Amino acid sequence: MKRNVLIIGAGGVAQVVAHKCAQNNDILGDLHIASRTISKCEAIIDSVRAKNAMKVPGLFEAHAVDAMEPSAVAALIRQTGAQIVINVGSAFVNMSVLSACIETGAAYMDTAIHEDPTKICEAPPWYGNYEWKRREECRSAGVTAILGVGFDPGVVNAYARLAEDEFLDTIDSIDIVDINAGSHGRWFATNFDPEINFREFTGTVWSWQQGAWQSNKMFEVGREWDLPVVGTQKAYMTGHDEVHSLSARYPQADVRFWMGFGDHYINVFTVLKNLGLLSEQPVTTAEGLEVVPLKVVKAVLPDPSSLAPDYTGKTCIGDLVKGTKNGKPAEVFLYNVADHKDAYNEVGSQGISYTAGVPPVAAAILIARGDWDIGHMVNVEELPVRGFLELLGEMGLPSRVRDAEGDRPI
Repeated sequence: MKRNVLIIGAGGVAQVVAHKCAQNNDILGDLHIASRTISKCEAIIDSVRAKNAMKVPGLFEAHAVDAMEPSAVAALIRQTGAQIVINVGSAFVNMSVLSACIETGAAYMDTAIHEDPTKICEAPPWYGNYEWKRREECRSAGVTAILGVGFDPGVVNAYARLAEDEFLDTIDSIDIVDINAGSHGRWFATNFDPEINFREFTGTVWSWQQGAWQSNKMFEVGREWDLPVVGTQKAYMTGHDEVHSLSARYPQADVRFWMGFGDHYINVFTVLKNLGLLSEQPVTTAEGLEVVPLKVVKAVLPDPSSLAPDYTGKTCIGDLVKGTKNGKPAEVFLYNVADHKDAYNEVGSQGISYTAGVPPVAAAILIARGDWDIGHMVNVEELPVRGFLELLGEMGLPSRVRDAEGDRPI
């Protein structure tokens, strides 16, 4: 049984992870959180203490670490005795943290695909460019590595697997729909790291259709969705992490990702992009300063964690899976609805961070119990998911299903 958790990162998602780990520290043991700026880690621990979130008395310590340095992360894992590492830092640190886990034997998990800071939207499948190349190392070392175990990717992968296991005999298409119908009250802001947010949308939109990778431009393909609670919403086909692993498990199915965007976001994004301000490539100012435009934009936008106190409204994220059942056409929509204000009241974060932060803690609990401590690398859809989804419901992210029989809890 694995115990003692090291959280890498100190943003809005890390805040949720910290609170949820504290609420389950009777299972997870000693808790540690690390980032380059130790004061951010200390502030998160203070928020945990202020909420009296620790289920039982226990250790929760802050540390400074450069997560881009595998040796530094490995040294911290050894120092803390952590057997489970939850990586919710920047996607740029995935490979270095994974390397440290392989070296030390600690279980690893993340919530997004690794990214190279100098590249945007590499050729698919994205996991094949980095994480999947370390599969055999994980297996040889007996290291459990669960990739993309946030909400999307993560829970939406579990929804696809549950559709396969319990609702459909064959799967013809998987459409993942992510709608944030909330409002943060700012003129413009992103719900998570602006640099990562914009990088997602400045490259090619990749989808898996008709047995091959298909490419589109951002905001080229849109449609309206009639969804529970949030109603009719416009969403655009977007490239996203989970398409790149689900297409490997369901090569016969069309796999697409759709995200909701308002006209205001699209207008601001388009202006920034056309001006070159979303470029990841350095430029030199007239004063001789070298800057990366995208990092400058990130620096002037609100910190996503600062949005939480004023956030209202709900999110709806789910999978519409179509196929056959008993030889007849059938479809099922598996989904979650989360409330921004409820998330803030519980853990001090907005709903986007909440939906991303609860799943890796549920995964950590399943690793600690031994259910998911598998000793090799997987994406979520390769695991048994019914227990995972039920545990998420107990932890504040209940799932529902809408099909021909009606709308009900899973």
